[in-house]
Amino acid sequence: MARGIRSRAAPTVPKEIHSTDALYPAVGPYSQMVQAGNLLFLSGVIPLNKAADAVVGDTIEEQTRLVLDYIGAKLESQGLGFENVVMSHVFMADLNDFRAMNAVYGEYFHTDPPARATVEVARLPRDVLIEIAVVAYKP
Repeated sequence: MARGIRSRAAPTVPKEIHSTDALYPAVGPYSQMVQAGNLLFLSGVIPLNKAADAVVGDTIEEQTRLVLDYIGAKLESQGLGFENVVMSHVFMADLNDFRAMNAVYGEYFHTDPPARATVEVARLPRDVLIEIAVVAYKP
């Protein structure tokens, strides 16, 4: 161990796994939602149909709306709503679509919107236009 650095066991926070059948099941080794304390971490959502075998929507508006509807269903399954979201991570295939995405996004976060990071990425799963992951506070 390096001089002056002490190691001690980190406190453990119980982790609870949650899911809902209101959207497609996890399509890989991840959980739809993980709760740690009062924070609920929602995995990224892309615009797939419920069978997870086809992309839904051709435009950024259509895809953003479906993704946010799915996020709303995840939140609702835990007795929460968009007002409980404290952080949002938006991944976009093309930031030229930002204005259109933002208009739809604003319909879901009416007042006191969460903190947000929006980035353009080289590629998203299934070549979708958008993926959104959020963190919510669960009182």
